[in-house]
Amino acid sequence: MRHILDAIHSLTSSGGSASAVSADFAALALPESYRAVTLRKEETEMFAGMASADKDPRKSIHLDEVPVPELGPGEALVAVMASSVNYNSVWSSIFEPLSTFGFLERYGKLSELTKRHDLPYHVIGSDLAGVVLRTGPGVNAWKPGDEVVAHCLSVEMESSDGHNDTMLDPEQRIWGFETNFGGLAEIALVKSNQLMPKPGHLSWEEAAAPGLVNSTAYRQLVSRNGAGMKQGDNVLIWGASGGLGSYATQFALAGGANPICVVSSDQKADICRSMGAEAIIDRSAEGYKFWKDERTQDPKEWKRFGKRIREFTGGEDIDIVFEHPGRETFGASVFVTRKGGTITTCASTSGYMHEYDNRYLWMSLKRIIGSHFANYREAWEANRLIAKGKIHPTLSKVYSLEDTGQAAYDVHRNLHQGKVGVLCLAPEEGLGVRDHKMRAKYIDAINRFRQAELP
Repeated sequence: MRHILDAIHSLTSSGGSASAVSADFAALALPESYRAVTLRKEETEMFAGMASADKDPRKSIHLDEVPVPELGPGEALVAVMASSVNYNSVWSSIFEPLSTFGFLERYGKLSELTKRHDLPYHVIGSDLAGVVLRTGPGVNAWKPGDEVVAHCLSVEMESSDGHNDTMLDPEQRIWGFETNFGGLAEIALVKSNQLMPKPGHLSWEEAAAPGLVNSTAYRQLVSRNGAGMKQGDNVLIWGASGGLGSYATQFALAGGANPICVVSSDQKADICRSMGAEAIIDRSAEGYKFWKDERTQDPKEWKRFGKRIREFTGGEDIDIVFEHPGRETFGASVFVTRKGGTITTCASTSGYMHEYDNRYLWMSLKRIIGSHFANYREAWEANRLIAKGKIHPTLSKVYSLEDTGQAAYDVHRNLHQGKVGVLCLAPEEGLGVRDHKMRAKYIDAINRFRQAELP
């Protein structure tokens, strides 16, 4: 891998012609194997009988040497400079709600080409920033040497169902979660239509951080396939300084909406203020407990929460709820939404068996919209906003590839804020910046989450 890393450092900063750079990269010999963060099929029952909170990703995540996969039509091999940890990597590492090896087995049955994915190990990770090494037959938009980021939508597009919205393709999958050869590795295999231009003002680790969560937040909140947020909307954002919520907060502010940010500490409240948010609820400090016990919710707490929200909105109720905690908060979310309002949900980090009082939904004509990642166009629009400096990475901490287990543990235990990055081939932080003038303009926003440390 050393010769690949040397080529990236030298050729991408040499100022030579794009064709010369591409030819040089295409001539590089590929290694037979690479280091990758893996889960092992033989260990899928290692946490059997344990509560989710007690399962430790550091025990299930391994750093292994694995063979470079065969390159197929419409695909690309990418030298991964940096990646990041998403909650799907946490779910994968604790084998919940299902082992990802079931996904790989089903995908492997689709075709001769997809058989490559059904292996006794799973290379996980759904983000990357890096450099294209090889492209397969039929790839015209990308060439070796291109600096890229990747979104995680993998589709086959053989059914008409996905042609208006690629997320509706019956064979839609999340790369690095429901497919193999993900981004927490030195090399990744992607479909070429996952690739997007790397924002030039960002380092490798900064560019890798937005991917999954930025696109997810864009579809869920801004897109017509989600809430279709407009100027003036009151938007309740759970976990507003976290991986998803930090982007939702930025989208709300950039789009002229009024974010009501829910956080769990003073430090996280300060992060939201630094982004420009003014309406902030520290639910830990204010003691909101939406459940009396594991089976019984407390409507009095819903009402107290709704009253608090109206103090920030001049008496108005919530137009849009940006939901992702799931079971713990969903009943409250449905209750506080205004008549005709919208609850969008993209995850269930506190449990996926939701309960709510349906009277508050049907009698007030509220809508619940399920939102999952983003289609091709939405991912490009979200990345474009990063590239233009309208939305900024929320990277807070960076780990080595060897310490990915610890990174996943920190996300699992909510010991992080924003996004947690992982260096793959990049030997240190801060490399890969091309547009230094633009970077200087936005440096405070880029470093916002790095400068705010949690105790």
